[in-house]
Amino acid sequence: MVETFRAIGYSLETAVADIIDNSISADAKNIWIDRFWRGGQSVITIKDDGHGMTSSETIQAMRPGSQNPNEERSEKDLGRFGLGLKTASFSQCRKVTVFSKRKDNNPAYWTWDLDYVAQNDTWDLLKWMPDDFSSALDDVESGTIVIWNDMDRVVRSTISENDLNAHEKFSRSMDRVKNHIAMTFHRFIEAKSVKLYWCGHEIEPWNPFCPTESKIQVMPEDHLNGGVTVRGYILPHKKNFSSEKAYLAAEGMNGWNAHQGFYIYRGKRLLLAGNWLGMFKQEDPYKLVRVQVDIPNTQDSEWKIDIKKSQAYPPSGCRDVLESYARKARRTGVEVYKHRGRILKQRAGTSFQPLWEDKRKDGKWSFVVNRNNELILRVREMAHENPDKAIETLLRIIEEAIPTKAVYANQVEMESTQKDAFEGFDMDALKSLAETLYETKINAGLSPEQARNEIKNIEPFNNFEELIDSL
Repeated sequence: MVETFRAIGYSLETAVADIIDNSISADAKNIWIDRFWRGGQSVITIKDDGHGMTSSETIQAMRPGSQNPNEERSEKDLGRFGLGLKTASFSQCRKVTVFSKRKDNNPAYWTWDLDYVAQNDTWDLLKWMPDDFSSALDDVESGTIVIWNDMDRVVRSTISENDLNAHEKFSRSMDRVKNHIAMTFHRFIEAKSVKLYWCGHEIEPWNPFCPTESKIQVMPEDHLNGGVTVRGYILPHKKNFSSEKAYLAAEGMNGWNAHQGFYIYRGKRLLLAGNWLGMFKQEDPYKLVRVQVDIPNTQDSEWKIDIKKSQAYPPSGCRDVLESYARKARRTGVEVYKHRGRILKQRAGTSFQPLWEDKRKDGKWSFVVNRNNELILRVREMAHENPDKAIETLLRIIEEAIPTKAVYANQVEMESTQKDAFEGFDMDALKSLAETLYETKINAGLSPEQARNEIKNIEPFNNFEELIDSL
Protein backbone atom coordinates (compact mmCIF):
# COMPACT_ATOMS: atom_id res chain seq x y z
CA MET A 1 0.00 0.00 0.00
CA VAL A 2 2.79 2.42 0.91
CA GLU A 3 4.68 1.78 -2.32
CA THR A 4 1.43 2.25 -4.25
CA PHE A 5 0.93 5.63 -2.58
CA ARG A 6 4.45 6.58 -3.62
CA ALA A 7 3.71 5.81 -7.28
CA ILE A 8 0.59 7.96 -7.73
CA GLY A 9 2.60 10.44 -9.81
CA TYR A 10 3.08 13.67 -7.91
CA SER A 11 5.75 16.11 -8.99
CA LEU A 12 7.57 18.00 -6.25
CA GLU A 13 5.54 21.14 -6.94
CA THR A 14 2.14 19.40 -6.93
CA ALA A 15 3.10 17.59 -3.72
CA VAL A 16 3.97 20.83 -1.90
CA ALA A 17 0.76 22.44 -3.22
CA ASP A 18 -1.27 19.56 -1.78
CA ILE A 19 0.14 20.21 1.70
CA ILE A 20 -0.64 23.94 1.32
CA ASP A 21 -4.27 22.96 0.57
CA ASN A 22 -4.53 21.50 4.08
CA SER A 23 -3.19 24.73 5.58
CA ILE A 24 -5.77 26.82 3.70
CA SER A 25 -8.56 24.44 4.75
CA ALA A 26 -7.34 24.96 8.34
CA ASP A 27 -8.00 28.72 7.98
CA ALA A 28 -4.33 29.65 8.01
CA LYS A 29 -3.54 33.32 7.44
CA ASN A 30 0.16 32.72 6.88
CA ILE A 31 1.96 29.76 5.33
CA TRP A 32 5.74 29.41 5.33
CA ILE A 33 7.57 27.08 2.91
CA ASP A 34 11.26 26.52 3.66
CA ARG A 35 13.95 24.26 2.27
CA PHE A 36 17.22 23.40 3.96
CA TRP A 37 20.08 22.14 1.80
CA ARG A 38 21.97 19.40 3.64
CA GLY A 39 22.94 17.18 0.74
CA GLY A 40 21.29 13.78 1.04
CA GLN A 41 19.75 14.88 4.35
CA SER A 42 18.02 17.99 2.96
CA VAL A 43 14.67 18.98 4.45
CA ILE A 44 11.51 20.73 3.24
CA THR A 45 8.97 22.18 5.67
CA ILE A 46 5.48 23.65 5.22
CA LYS A 47 4.24 25.54 8.27
CA ASP A 48 1.00 27.43 8.93
CA ASP A 49 -0.83 29.35 11.64
CA GLY A 50 -4.17 27.57 11.11
CA HIS A 51 -6.35 26.13 13.87
CA GLY A 52 -3.95 23.23 14.47
CA MET A 53 -4.76 19.74 15.78
CA THR A 54 -4.71 17.81 19.01
CA SER A 55 -2.75 14.56 19.25
CA SER A 56 -5.79 12.41 18.38
CA GLU A 57 -6.71 14.71 15.48
CA THR A 58 -3.13 14.51 14.19
CA ILE A 59 -3.28 10.71 14.26
CA GLN A 60 -6.59 10.80 12.36
CA ALA A 61 -5.13 13.24 9.77
CA MET A 62 -2.22 10.86 9.22
CA ARG A 63 -4.50 7.87 8.68
CA PRO A 64 -4.62 6.94 4.95
CA GLY A 65 -8.14 7.45 3.57
CA SER A 66 -9.24 9.48 6.58
CA GLN A 67 -12.07 11.13 4.62
CA ASN A 68 -14.93 9.77 2.53
CA PRO A 69 -14.75 11.44 -0.92
CA ASN A 70 -18.55 11.29 -1.19
CA GLU A 71 -19.22 13.21 2.01
CA GLU A 72 -20.58 16.75 1.76
CA ARG A 73 -17.83 19.26 2.47
CA SER A 74 -17.42 22.95 3.15
CA GLU A 75 -17.00 25.13 0.06
CA LYS A 76 -13.55 26.07 1.41
CA ASP A 77 -12.45 22.45 1.79
CA LEU A 78 -9.74 21.80 -0.82
CA GLY A 79 -9.38 18.10 0.02
CA ARG A 80 -11.51 15.15 -0.99
CA PHE A 81 -10.00 11.71 -0.43
CA GLY A 82 -8.25 12.15 2.92
CA LEU A 83 -5.05 11.07 1.19
CA GLY A 84 -3.32 14.32 0.21
CA LEU A 85 -1.05 14.72 3.25
CA LYS A 86 0.08 11.11 3.04
CA THR A 87 0.34 10.56 -0.71
CA ALA A 88 1.98 13.94 -1.37
CA SER A 89 4.52 13.36 1.39
CA PHE A 90 5.23 9.71 0.60
CA SER A 91 5.77 10.61 -3.07
CA GLN A 92 8.78 12.75 -2.11
CA CYS A 93 10.19 11.42 1.18
CA ARG A 94 10.45 8.31 3.34
CA LYS A 95 9.91 10.11 6.63
CA VAL A 96 7.18 12.70 7.23
CA THR A 97 6.57 14.38 10.58
CA VAL A 98 3.42 16.34 11.46
CA PHE A 99 3.88 18.67 14.44
CA SER A 100 0.69 20.54 15.41
CA LYS A 101 -0.67 22.77 18.14
CA ARG A 102 -4.28 23.68 18.80
CA LYS A 103 -4.98 26.79 20.85
CA ASP A 104 -4.92 26.10 24.60
CA ASN A 105 -3.70 22.53 23.98
CA ASN A 106 -0.31 20.89 24.23
CA PRO A 107 1.61 20.45 20.94
CA ALA A 108 1.52 16.98 19.39
CA TYR A 109 3.79 15.29 16.87
CA TRP A 110 3.77 11.98 15.01
CA THR A 111 5.91 10.55 12.23
CA TRP A 112 5.45 8.10 9.40
CA ASP A 113 8.73 6.30 8.74
CA LEU A 114 8.28 4.16 5.64
CA ASP A 115 11.38 2.10 6.37
CA TYR A 116 9.95 1.26 9.80
CA VAL A 117 6.56 0.37 8.26
CA ALA A 118 8.25 -1.92 5.70
CA GLN A 119 10.50 -3.54 8.30
CA ASN A 120 7.69 -4.25 10.78
CA ASP A 121 4.90 -4.76 8.23
CA THR A 122 2.49 -2.75 10.36
CA TRP A 123 0.83 0.68 10.25
CA ASP A 124 2.61 2.14 13.27
CA LEU A 125 3.22 5.83 13.72
CA LEU A 126 6.37 6.86 15.59
CA LYS A 127 6.46 9.36 18.45
CA TRP A 128 9.49 11.08 16.92
CA MET A 129 10.44 14.52 15.65
CA PRO A 130 13.71 16.05 14.35
CA ASP A 131 15.39 17.87 17.26
CA ASP A 132 16.05 21.05 15.25
CA PHE A 133 12.30 21.66 14.78
CA SER A 134 11.14 21.15 18.37
CA SER A 135 10.50 24.90 18.78
CA ALA A 136 9.07 25.47 15.28
CA LEU A 137 5.59 26.39 16.59
CA ASP A 138 6.67 28.63 19.46
CA ASP A 139 5.92 31.79 17.47
CA VAL A 140 2.29 30.89 16.60
CA GLU A 141 -0.74 30.54 18.86
CA SER A 142 -1.89 27.54 16.86
CA GLY A 143 -0.74 25.88 13.69
CA THR A 144 0.95 22.92 12.02
CA ILE A 145 4.30 22.19 10.44
CA VAL A 146 4.87 19.28 8.03
CA ILE A 147 8.51 18.16 7.86
CA TRP A 148 9.91 16.02 5.05
CA ASN A 149 13.07 14.05 5.81
CA ASP A 150 14.88 11.37 3.77
CA MET A 151 13.70 12.90 0.50
CA ASP A 152 14.90 10.07 -1.73
CA ARG A 153 12.72 11.23 -4.64
CA VAL A 154 14.23 14.74 -4.50
CA VAL A 155 17.90 14.15 -3.66
CA ARG A 156 19.79 10.86 -3.21
CA SER A 157 20.83 10.02 0.34
CA THR A 158 24.46 9.59 -0.75
CA ILE A 159 24.76 13.17 -2.04
CA SER A 160 27.31 15.31 -0.18
CA GLU A 161 26.34 18.76 1.07
CA ASN A 162 29.31 20.10 -0.93
CA ASP A 163 28.10 18.66 -4.25
CA LEU A 164 27.58 21.85 -6.26
CA ASN A 165 25.80 20.16 -9.20
CA ALA A 166 23.31 18.46 -6.89
CA HIS A 167 22.79 21.72 -4.99
CA GLU A 168 22.09 23.58 -8.24
CA LYS A 169 19.62 20.91 -9.38
CA PHE A 170 17.89 21.07 -6.00
CA SER A 171 17.65 24.87 -6.25
CA ARG A 172 16.15 24.68 -9.77
CA SER A 173 13.55 22.18 -8.55
CA MET A 174 12.65 24.46 -5.68
CA ASP A 175 12.35 27.45 -8.02
CA ARG A 176 9.73 25.51 -9.95
CA VAL A 177 7.93 24.85 -6.68
CA LYS A 178 7.88 28.56 -5.85
CA ASN A 179 6.57 29.49 -9.33
CA HIS A 180 3.93 26.76 -9.14
CA ILE A 181 2.72 28.06 -5.78
CA ALA A 182 2.54 31.64 -7.12
CA MET A 183 0.31 30.38 -9.95
CA THR A 184 -1.78 27.78 -8.12
CA PHE A 185 -2.78 30.01 -5.21
CA HIS A 186 -2.72 33.41 -6.95
CA ARG A 187 -6.37 34.14 -6.19
CA PHE A 188 -5.87 33.55 -2.45
CA ILE A 189 -2.81 35.81 -2.44
CA GLU A 190 -4.56 38.54 -4.46
CA ALA A 191 -7.58 38.44 -2.15
CA LYS A 192 -5.19 38.77 0.82
CA SER A 193 -6.98 35.87 2.51
CA VAL A 194 -3.62 34.19 3.05
CA LYS A 195 0.04 35.13 2.78
CA LEU A 196 2.57 32.59 1.51
CA TYR A 197 6.25 32.92 2.31
CA TRP A 198 9.16 31.33 0.51
CA CYS A 199 12.26 31.11 2.71
CA GLY A 200 11.00 34.13 4.64
CA HIS A 201 10.07 36.23 1.59
CA GLU A 202 6.46 36.86 0.64
CA ILE A 203 5.41 35.16 -2.62
CA GLU A 204 3.98 37.44 -5.31
CA PRO A 205 0.99 36.02 -7.24
CA TRP A 206 1.22 35.05 -10.90
CA ASN A 207 -2.14 35.70 -12.54
CA PRO A 208 -2.35 34.05 -16.00
CA PHE A 209 -5.00 36.54 -17.16
CA CYS A 210 -2.88 39.70 -16.68
CA PRO A 211 -5.73 41.80 -15.21
CA THR A 212 -3.61 44.96 -14.99
CA GLU A 213 -3.05 45.10 -18.77
CA SER A 214 -5.35 47.69 -20.38
CA LYS A 215 -5.46 46.07 -23.84
CA ILE A 216 -6.59 42.62 -22.76
CA GLN A 217 -9.90 41.45 -24.29
CA VAL A 218 -12.35 39.89 -21.83
CA MET A 219 -15.15 37.70 -23.16
CA PRO A 220 -18.65 37.54 -21.61
CA GLU A 221 -19.02 35.06 -18.76
CA ASP A 222 -20.95 31.87 -19.49
CA HIS A 223 -22.72 29.63 -16.95
CA LEU A 224 -22.81 25.84 -17.27
CA ASN A 225 -24.74 23.18 -15.38
CA GLY A 226 -23.70 22.45 -11.82
CA GLY A 227 -22.62 26.00 -10.98
CA VAL A 228 -19.68 26.04 -13.44
CA THR A 229 -18.66 29.44 -14.85
CA VAL A 230 -16.45 30.21 -17.86
CA ARG A 231 -14.72 33.43 -18.92
CA GLY A 232 -12.24 33.88 -21.75
CA TYR A 233 -9.29 36.26 -21.88
CA ILE A 234 -7.36 37.28 -25.00
CA LEU A 235 -3.99 38.70 -24.00
CA PRO A 236 -2.53 41.62 -25.97
CA HIS A 237 0.06 41.20 -28.68
CA LYS A 238 3.64 41.65 -27.44
CA LYS A 239 3.87 45.21 -28.75
CA ASN A 240 0.68 46.18 -26.90
CA PHE A 241 1.82 45.02 -23.46
CA SER A 242 2.49 47.84 -21.02
CA SER A 243 6.19 46.90 -20.88
CA GLU A 244 8.71 44.27 -21.93
CA LYS A 245 8.88 43.16 -18.29
CA ALA A 246 5.10 42.62 -18.18
CA TYR A 247 5.23 40.60 -21.41
CA LEU A 248 8.00 38.35 -20.08
CA ALA A 249 6.11 37.87 -16.81
CA ALA A 250 2.93 36.88 -18.69
CA GLU A 251 4.85 34.11 -20.46
CA GLY A 252 4.80 32.11 -17.22
CA MET A 253 7.02 29.32 -15.99
CA ASN A 254 6.40 27.02 -18.97
CA GLY A 255 6.39 29.42 -21.95
CA TRP A 256 3.63 30.98 -24.04
CA ASN A 257 2.41 27.88 -25.88
CA ALA A 258 2.22 25.75 -22.73
CA HIS A 259 0.09 28.38 -20.96
CA GLN A 260 -2.68 28.65 -23.56
CA GLY A 261 -5.97 26.89 -22.96
CA PHE A 262 -8.29 26.23 -20.03
CA TYR A 263 -7.49 27.07 -16.41
CA ILE A 264 -9.62 24.89 -14.15
CA TYR A 265 -10.24 26.26 -10.64
CA ARG A 266 -11.99 24.61 -7.72
CA GLY A 267 -12.65 26.81 -4.70
CA LYS A 268 -10.36 29.47 -6.28
CA ARG A 269 -7.53 26.94 -6.21
CA LEU A 270 -6.00 26.26 -9.64
CA LEU A 271 -6.14 22.56 -10.54
CA LEU A 272 -5.15 22.53 -14.19
CA ALA A 273 -3.23 25.27 -15.98
CA GLY A 274 -2.98 25.76 -19.74
CA ASN A 275 -4.69 22.72 -21.23
CA TRP A 276 -7.23 22.37 -24.05
CA LEU A 277 -8.59 19.16 -22.45
CA GLY A 278 -7.93 17.19 -25.63
CA MET A 279 -10.17 19.46 -27.73
CA PHE A 280 -7.38 21.29 -29.59
CA LYS A 281 -3.62 21.20 -29.98
CA GLN A 282 -1.29 23.68 -28.26
CA GLU A 283 -0.28 25.79 -31.29
CA ASP A 284 1.47 29.13 -31.63
CA PRO A 285 -1.41 31.12 -33.21
CA TYR A 286 -3.50 30.57 -30.05
CA LYS A 287 -0.85 31.35 -27.45
CA LEU A 288 -2.69 34.51 -26.31
CA VAL A 289 -5.90 32.64 -25.43
CA ARG A 290 -6.58 31.67 -21.81
CA VAL A 291 -9.96 30.54 -20.51
CA GLN A 292 -10.90 30.54 -16.82
CA VAL A 293 -13.25 27.77 -15.65
CA ASP A 294 -14.56 27.72 -12.05
CA ILE A 295 -16.13 24.56 -10.67
CA PRO A 296 -17.54 24.04 -7.15
CA ASN A 297 -16.20 21.11 -5.11
CA THR A 298 -19.62 19.48 -5.43
CA GLN A 299 -18.61 18.73 -9.04
CA ASP A 300 -15.45 16.74 -8.14
CA SER A 301 -16.93 13.41 -9.12
CA GLU A 302 -18.51 14.66 -12.37
CA TRP A 303 -15.21 16.30 -13.40
CA LYS A 304 -13.16 13.27 -12.29
CA ILE A 305 -10.78 15.31 -10.11
CA ASP A 306 -7.83 13.04 -9.28
CA ILE A 307 -5.99 12.62 -5.97
CA LYS A 308 -3.14 14.90 -7.08
CA LYS A 309 -5.63 17.63 -8.05
CA SER A 310 -3.75 18.05 -11.32
CA GLN A 311 -6.23 16.48 -13.77
CA ALA A 312 -9.84 17.24 -14.66
CA TYR A 313 -12.20 15.75 -17.26
CA PRO A 314 -15.43 17.70 -17.92
CA PRO A 315 -18.67 15.73 -18.28
CA SER A 316 -19.95 15.44 -21.84
CA GLY A 317 -22.62 18.16 -21.47
CA CYS A 318 -20.09 20.69 -20.20
CA ARG A 319 -17.50 19.59 -22.69
CA ASP A 320 -19.59 20.56 -25.72
CA VAL A 321 -20.31 24.02 -24.31
CA LEU A 322 -16.65 24.52 -23.35
CA GLU A 323 -15.50 23.55 -26.84
CA SER A 324 -17.92 25.99 -28.46
CA TYR A 325 -16.83 28.79 -26.10
CA ALA A 326 -13.16 28.01 -26.69
CA ARG A 327 -13.61 28.16 -30.48
CA LYS A 328 -14.92 31.73 -30.17
CA ALA A 329 -11.99 32.68 -27.94
CA ARG A 330 -9.51 31.08 -30.33
CA ARG A 331 -10.97 32.95 -33.32
CA THR A 332 -10.44 36.26 -31.54
CA GLY A 333 -6.99 35.20 -30.35
CA VAL A 334 -5.79 34.20 -33.79
CA GLU A 335 -6.86 37.60 -35.21
CA VAL A 336 -4.75 39.37 -32.58
CA TYR A 337 -1.88 37.00 -33.46
CA LYS A 338 -2.26 37.55 -37.22
CA HIS A 339 -2.47 41.31 -37.16
CA ARG A 340 0.05 41.92 -34.36
CA GLY A 341 -2.65 43.46 -32.17
CA ARG A 342 -3.79 46.10 -34.68
CA ILE A 343 -7.42 47.15 -34.56
CA LEU A 344 -8.83 46.53 -38.02
CA LYS A 345 -11.95 48.63 -38.13
CA GLN A 346 -13.50 51.52 -39.95
CA ARG A 347 -12.13 54.93 -38.93
CA ALA A 348 -13.73 58.27 -39.79
CA GLY A 349 -15.90 56.76 -42.52
CA THR A 350 -13.05 55.03 -44.38
CA SER A 351 -12.31 51.32 -44.62
CA PHE A 352 -9.05 49.70 -43.60
CA GLN A 353 -6.81 49.05 -46.62
CA PRO A 354 -4.61 46.00 -46.04
CA LEU A 355 -1.51 45.60 -48.20
CA TRP A 356 -2.10 41.84 -48.30
CA GLU A 357 -5.53 40.22 -48.59
CA ASP A 358 -6.59 36.76 -47.45
CA LYS A 359 -8.15 35.49 -50.66
CA ARG A 360 -10.56 32.52 -50.79
CA LYS A 361 -11.48 30.91 -54.12
CA ASP A 362 -12.76 27.45 -55.05
CA GLY A 363 -12.24 26.27 -51.48
CA LYS A 364 -8.57 27.30 -51.49
CA TRP A 365 -6.90 30.18 -49.64
CA SER A 366 -3.90 32.33 -50.46
CA PHE A 367 -2.53 35.79 -49.70
CA VAL A 368 -2.41 38.35 -52.51
CA VAL A 369 -1.22 41.94 -52.73
CA ASN A 370 -4.18 44.33 -52.60
CA ARG A 371 -3.97 46.15 -55.96
CA ASN A 372 -6.47 48.75 -54.72
CA ASN A 373 -4.37 49.82 -51.77
CA GLU A 374 -3.70 53.53 -52.33
CA LEU A 375 -0.02 53.03 -51.65
CA ILE A 376 0.20 50.52 -54.53
CA LEU A 377 -1.71 52.92 -56.76
CA ARG A 378 0.75 55.69 -55.91
CA VAL A 379 3.70 53.42 -56.77
CA ARG A 380 2.03 52.78 -60.15
CA GLU A 381 2.04 56.54 -60.75
CA MET A 382 5.70 56.75 -59.70
CA ALA A 383 6.56 54.18 -62.38
CA HIS A 384 5.82 56.75 -65.12
CA GLU A 385 8.29 59.20 -63.62
CA ASN A 386 11.02 56.92 -62.24
CA PRO A 387 10.51 53.20 -63.01
CA ASP A 388 13.62 51.99 -61.13
CA LYS A 389 12.69 53.85 -57.95
CA ALA A 390 9.07 52.69 -58.19
CA ILE A 391 10.03 49.02 -58.53
CA GLU A 392 12.54 49.23 -55.67
CA THR A 393 9.98 50.97 -53.46
CA LEU A 394 7.35 48.35 -54.28
CA LEU A 395 9.70 45.45 -53.54
CA ARG A 396 10.78 46.96 -50.21
CA ILE A 397 7.17 47.54 -49.12
CA ILE A 398 6.22 43.95 -50.02
CA GLU A 399 9.28 42.58 -48.19
CA GLU A 400 8.48 44.49 -45.01
CA ALA A 401 4.76 43.70 -44.98
CA ILE A 402 4.73 39.94 -45.72
CA PRO A 403 1.94 38.62 -43.40
CA THR A 404 4.01 35.79 -41.92
CA LYS A 405 1.87 35.46 -38.76
CA ALA A 406 -1.35 35.27 -40.75
CA VAL A 407 0.10 32.77 -43.23
CA TYR A 408 1.29 30.54 -40.38
CA ALA A 409 -2.05 30.77 -38.59
CA ASN A 410 -3.89 29.76 -41.78
CA GLN A 411 -1.49 26.86 -42.31
CA VAL A 412 -2.18 25.60 -38.81
CA GLU A 413 -5.94 25.85 -39.27
CA MET A 414 -6.34 24.94 -42.96
CA GLU A 415 -3.16 23.41 -44.33
CA SER A 416 -5.03 21.04 -46.64
CA THR A 417 -6.84 23.89 -48.44
CA GLN A 418 -3.83 26.12 -49.08
CA LYS A 419 -3.59 27.15 -52.73
CA ASP A 420 -0.44 25.84 -54.43
CA ALA A 421 1.99 28.42 -55.79
CA PHE A 422 1.12 29.51 -59.35
CA GLU A 423 -2.08 27.47 -59.28
CA GLY A 424 -4.39 29.27 -61.77
CA PHE A 425 -1.57 31.63 -62.84
CA ASP A 426 -1.46 33.02 -66.41
CA MET A 427 1.12 30.61 -67.87
CA ASP A 428 1.33 32.60 -71.13
CA ALA A 429 2.66 35.58 -69.15
CA LEU A 430 5.21 33.35 -67.40
CA LYS A 431 6.28 31.81 -70.71
CA SER A 432 6.66 35.28 -72.25
CA LEU A 433 9.04 36.25 -69.42
CA ALA A 434 10.99 33.02 -69.89
CA GLU A 435 11.32 33.67 -73.64
CA THR A 436 12.65 37.16 -72.99
CA LEU A 437 15.27 35.76 -70.60
CA TYR A 438 16.14 33.02 -73.07
CA GLU A 439 16.74 35.47 -75.91
CA THR A 440 18.88 37.66 -73.67
CA LYS A 441 21.13 34.72 -72.75
CA ILE A 442 21.39 33.50 -76.35
CA ASN A 443 22.41 36.99 -77.45
CA ALA A 444 25.03 36.93 -74.67
CA GLY A 445 26.70 33.94 -76.40
CA LEU A 446 25.25 30.99 -74.48
CA SER A 447 24.20 27.83 -76.29
CA PRO A 448 20.49 26.95 -76.13
CA GLU A 449 21.20 24.18 -73.59
CA GLN A 450 23.28 26.51 -71.41
CA ALA A 451 20.58 29.18 -71.57
CA ARG A 452 17.87 26.72 -70.56
CA ASN A 453 19.97 25.33 -67.65
CA GLU A 454 20.62 28.82 -66.28
CA ILE A 455 16.93 29.73 -66.46
CA LYS A 456 16.04 26.53 -64.59
CA ASN A 457 18.14 27.85 -61.69
CA ILE A 458 16.04 31.03 -61.47
CA GLU A 459 13.03 30.90 -59.14
CA PRO A 460 10.17 30.37 -59.97
CA PHE A 461 11.27 28.80 -63.31
CA ASN A 462 12.85 25.93 -61.38
CA ASN A 463 9.30 24.65 -60.87
CA PHE A 464 8.51 24.68 -64.62
CA GLU A 465 11.18 22.57 -66.31
CA GLU A 466 8.88 21.41 -69.12
CA LEU A 467 8.09 25.01 -70.03
CA ILE A 468 11.82 25.87 -70.12
CA ASP A 469 12.61 22.75 -72.18
CA SER A 470 10.12 23.97 -74.80
CA LEU A 471 12.06 27.18 -75.41
